[in-house]
Amino acid sequence: MREIKFYKLESGDCPIEVFLDSLSGKQVQKVAWTLQLIEEMDFVPTKYFKKLVNTDDIWEVRVQVGNNIFRLLGFLDGGNLVILNHAFQKKTQKTPSREIHTAETRKQDYLNRRII
Repeated sequence: MREIKFYKLESGDCPIEVFLDSLSGKQVQKVAWTLQLIEEMDFVPTKYFKKLVNTDDIWEVRVQVGNNIFRLLGFLDGGNLVILNHAFQKKTQKTPSREIHTAETRKQDYLNRRII
């Protein structure tokens, strides 16, 4: 079983919480359902959770609500801990490189501060 945690900036702000606050109730409900699925299922379909190629081990949570597509990016810390650190509404076929870069930068920040 996996555990999902949200990354916090050094200031204490949580980018995932800020993103979720911008969504409608129905959208947040679907995100929460997807996160619960990822935590509880041993084998999660790639429709909901997959590793992005050509990244620094960044994983993507995939959520679709009607015509809206949301992505929550993060990484694995150990075997079963998923740290989600960036989220955005997807408007193009390919995940924008700036979104991946943000997730990779926050991953490094998390790892650097975790060691302290």
